[in-house]
Amino acid sequence: MFSATRRTTWLVALVVLLAWLGVGAGLSSFAGRLGEVATNDQASFLPQSAESTQVVRAQEAFRQDETLPAIIVWTAEEGDADLSEEQAGAATEALRALADDPALAGQPSPALRSDDGLALQAVVPLDPALEEELPETLERVTSAAERVSGTTVRVAGPAASQADLSDAFAGIDGLLLGVALTTVLLILLLVYRSVLLPLVIIIGAVFALALACAVVYFLADRDVLTVDGQVQGILFILVIGAATDYALLLTARFREELATTEDRYAAMRTAWKRSVEPIVASGATVALGLLALLLSDLANNKALGPVGAIGIACAVLSALTFLPAALLLAGRAAFWPAKPGPKAKRGGGQGVWSRIARLVDTRPRQVWAATLVVLLAGAAFAPTLNSKGVPLDEIFVNDAPSVAAQETLGEHFPGGAGNPTVVIADAGALDQVIASAERTDGVAWAEPVTATGGPGGGEPLVVDDRVRVDVTLEDPADSDAAQETVVDLRTELHALPEADALVGGYTAQQYDTQTQAGEDRALIVPVVLAIILVILIGLLRSLVAPLLLVATVGLNFLTTLGVSALVFQGLLGFAGTDSSVPLYGFVFLVALGVDYNIFLMSRVREETELHGTREGMLRGLTSTGGVITSAGVVLAATFAALSVIPLAFLLQIAFIVAFGVLLDTLVVRSLLVPALVRDIGPRVWWPSPLARVRDEDRKDSAAPAGGRPAEDEPAGAAGER
Repeated sequence: MFSATRRTTWLVALVVLLAWLGVGAGLSSFAGRLGEVATNDQASFLPQSAESTQVVRAQEAFRQDETLPAIIVWTAEEGDADLSEEQAGAATEALRALADDPALAGQPSPALRSDDGLALQAVVPLDPALEEELPETLERVTSAAERVSGTTVRVAGPAASQADLSDAFAGIDGLLLGVALTTVLLILLLVYRSVLLPLVIIIGAVFALALACAVVYFLADRDVLTVDGQVQGILFILVIGAATDYALLLTARFREELATTEDRYAAMRTAWKRSVEPIVASGATVALGLLALLLSDLANNKALGPVGAIGIACAVLSALTFLPAALLLAGRAAFWPAKPGPKAKRGGGQGVWSRIARLVDTRPRQVWAATLVVLLAGAAFAPTLNSKGVPLDEIFVNDAPSVAAQETLGEHFPGGAGNPTVVIADAGALDQVIASAERTDGVAWAEPVTATGGPGGGEPLVVDDRVRVDVTLEDPADSDAAQETVVDLRTELHALPEADALVGGYTAQQYDTQTQAGEDRALIVPVVLAIILVILIGLLRSLVAPLLLVATVGLNFLTTLGVSALVFQGLLGFAGTDSSVPLYGFVFLVALGVDYNIFLMSRVREETELHGTREGMLRGLTSTGGVITSAGVVLAATFAALSVIPLAFLLQIAFIVAFGVLLDTLVVRSLLVPALVRDIGPRVWWPSPLARVRDEDRKDSAAPAGGRPAEDEPAGAAGER
């Protein structure tokens, strides 16, 4: 018979479950609708106070109509044949036939021959409001350009890049979510060999994602948050991975408690009480670490911070409400066909984690010294990682058409053709600005924007006594040489006080973003470490243990960067990484990596209170080894799913987090931390009272090394199978 308390508990669990089912049914569509409020306009993610951002705002006044330029490039079909003036005229006429196309925001420019005579170039201004119709518009433009006989046509410029970017994120909600969930489900089925439990965990993660997407959609639709395809993809992966990790911790503890009692209510009550503190601490670590990105001046960092924190909060909420309710109602059936019960005993310390615990117990100093040498060897390569940004031809992993077109453009026209550096200056100093710009090394030419909306061909356009000058660079706009030219150009023009000049454009934006990213790392990294340290101090009631854990996760990050440098630049052939990759990698890897140390050390502290530091460390490692390893593999696999999006940035983030999580789970948390704690002994808990209790003072301190005795072995260590 149910007691009144159990009846109330059962009803509360049922209400909670029905509420989450309502969330899933009512909000699941927002995961697919998030793209409606996402923008892939990279101009909206520039450093807020940078000079190039000021230019973006200032140059709006010089545009009678906002345009999205597509640069058409013609080359000969066969070999390096010259293109004639007649072909140039035919190209101009072909584009003029598009004059009545509603997608155009102005007249196409005449086709110009390159100095080597091997290529033609023309600019077609498109209406940026027709973003959804952009692929079809570019097809019409390409078809018109192909009427020039004997030529091959390619489309470059911002319009082509935006089309390729939109294509890369097309179907992100379905593809990425499907890959991530399928991967997690397969891993859970293999590890737990249960039919119902993996489904319950996956459903909880999906419900958390639905709630997170609905909240983010609501805020983005009201311009409180800015979301792009990268932030959207990271949100999906972050919520699925974190919700699964937290669910595994609670599930393992519930299974462990079921092995000691027939009462599932008592088992869940104990499991929830023992799990809530590490889960909340873990979630707070990640969420606050992400919110530290609000200190950045880069808008994409500021966008990811609150979006990621919302996702983590929803993951914690699901793990602590939906999952307990579902497991409580399902009881032992959730683990079918292996139903845990009071008589379910583990083999007396014969599992893999018992053997690892014995190794740590008998040779702690050798273990941590050997592990430290390996990690430091990898960390030695961290300074070789080039994070100065990536060239345009490496933004996409696949062969994007816009990249090939830009390469062709750069072969026959000045490197900065079609992507000029933009100068805004006082009209009275126009001649001085042009003269100073053209004598700057690396500048091909400089022309003022005229009343027709383009450079050359009329009187300069003057707006509020300011003019715009387009400066074409000799080097490709995405090159280091072009950035050096921009720095020199700023020096030259800032030396003209009467000009009050601002220098912007694509190259300047890349330089300003790279500079700001370095400043962000210097500010945010210490803040994140301080946040983690404070949370660990509150959780473990100690100073030594938190400092030790922060140092180990920091070392894990540096080792991961070193290995990433070897893989990215040695094996994959990348010139480097985006300037934001190290910061993103740090926030994700350090905040998520410390989770596993939180799971481990919170259990170690619990066991230490009963058995002393030595036995507490060994019992904690043995009882949590399997579940933490499973959680690490799941999180690594979910982040690896980001690689299905053909962007180098997400591929690099996926590798850094996946490799770093596995390194932390299998090496740092399994060997380095336990060995250090074992070697340091009770002093690791200083200044708490636990630091003053010697292991030999415990009655059971002589229990066999390697974890619990056979009669007390937990049933929840999945890795013991």
